[in-house]
Amino acid sequence: MKLDIHGAVVMAVIIASLGAVLSVWRAVRGLRKSRNVGYYRIRTRLVSNGWWTIVFALGLLILAVLIGIFAEPAAYKYFPPSPTITSTPTISLTPTITLTPTITLTPTITLTPAESYTPTITTTPFLPDAIEVQFSGTVTPNATMVFSPLQFSRSLANYQAVNPQTVFQNPIDKLYVTYTYDGLVNGVQWTLLWYRDGVLLKYDTSPWGGGTGGSGRYELDLPGGEWLAGTYQVVFFVGTDWKRVGEFRVTGDPATTTPSPSPSLTPTSTNTLIPSITLRPSETRWPTATK
Repeated sequence: MKLDIHGAVVMAVIIASLGAVLSVWRAVRGLRKSRNVGYYRIRTRLVSNGWWTIVFALGLLILAVLIGIFAEPAAYKYFPPSPTITSTPTISLTPTITLTPTITLTPTITLTPAESYTPTITTTPFLPDAIEVQFSGTVTPNATMVFSPLQFSRSLANYQAVNPQTVFQNPIDKLYVTYTYDGLVNGVQWTLLWYRDGVLLKYDTSPWGGGTGGSGRYELDLPGGEWLAGTYQVVFFVGTDWKRVGEFRVTGDPATTTPSPSPSLTPTSTNTLIPSITLRPSETRWPTATK
């Protein structure tokens, strides 16, 4: 069983609390037993042991409270989490494979991310009020939580990004963002904002339920015709504080659907021609007899 720092702290608090309850039970039992002892010294010793056991139980309760408040922050101070454990070695193996769809692009595109993908230095992400009013989480965020850098890819393998990129060429169906995290608390409000050129496209906000540490993924899905060229941003918030920003760029024209021609209506004649009237031949009179 994998036990993290948060789980160890909770276990220590539970053990100390159970020890305090057991000590109180033994003290009460000893004090009751001393009432039936006739010898003064034995009765005095039982009463003394019972009260000292109660004092020990109070000490265990105080220790449990101190562990619950101070143990986890102190442990993270001396043992900081390392969110880069799940980084895949395939990033640097074949970087030219990711450029195969962009046959018409110049090779200088591979150098642009190092120069143009740093907008978070000049702008600070903020949480819109219309989204903040939807919060339902009641847990205070942990100040020591960490997120790894965000990675974007077209596909996943074992929940890991396959050939992560920062530049994607249309046509695009969907993209994935993957990350690792540590120090989160279940029940804290978690929000994801998704922008294109500064315009909010979609968002997702809900109480966190993924545990204190691990890896996660999110699916960025748009209809093919809405993947317009531009710079896309994904921002993670925990509570009202932003924790991580990731960017990627889309180039080329999005896929367009060719509308199928609607069948033309063939006019049908509703008029029925009346047949022409054939005139009857004129009557021929019979010859009359000559007198």
